[in-house]
Amino acid sequence: MRRIILIAIIAMLSVNTYSQKKKAPAKKTITTAASGLAKADNLVAEVKKGNFQVTINENGKEKDAMIVKAVDANFKPANCKLTAFNTGGTKLYLLTWTEIVQIKTKNKTEDITNVYSVIYEITNKKQVFSNSQTTNHITEIVSLGGTAATETQEKIRRDGFEFILNPDGTVTQRSKKQENKLVYDATKMEFVAKK
Repeated sequence: MRRIILIAIIAMLSVNTYSQKKKAPAKKTITTAASGLAKADNLVAEVKKGNFQVTINENGKEKDAMIVKAVDANFKPANCKLTAFNTGGTKLYLLTWTEIVQIKTKNKTEDITNVYSVIYEITNKKQVFSNSQTTNHITEIVSLGGTAATETQEKIRRDGFEFILNPDGTVTQRSKKQENKLVYDATKMEFVAKK
């Protein structure tokens, strides 16, 4: 009996020794501070010196910058993307980002999501279009008619337009009651209503 147990222990140790070891996954280095929040061509969206900006680089060095907005130390944009696209023979850049804010009180919680979309024409360093959409998800505990009973109510409020960049370079703004189709006018350097 002792031999069987001894052989079983030796067998388990040898199997463990000769079995394949799982390799540790390669460590990913995230350098958002050095590389910026989003990149496209020679442009970098980043927070620098109290400003959220699009930096124009030339040969790896900062040439110029367009300030999107002044920010504080708490500014942390989510889903930041910088995309190049062509419309009517002009190359434009779309910068999108999301800001999430939560306001909490004893009986009410508001989760506010702001989605921003800004289009830039880099040659002239001009903002040619801007859009914002706000979604406010409200959860509130409401008293029922002076009694001790309460009820939790949820509401969703939407302000502004949903932004859609179409494959042909046109823009669609959509809300519950309205839809706008816009096309880029190169002479005015802005998006105008599509005819």
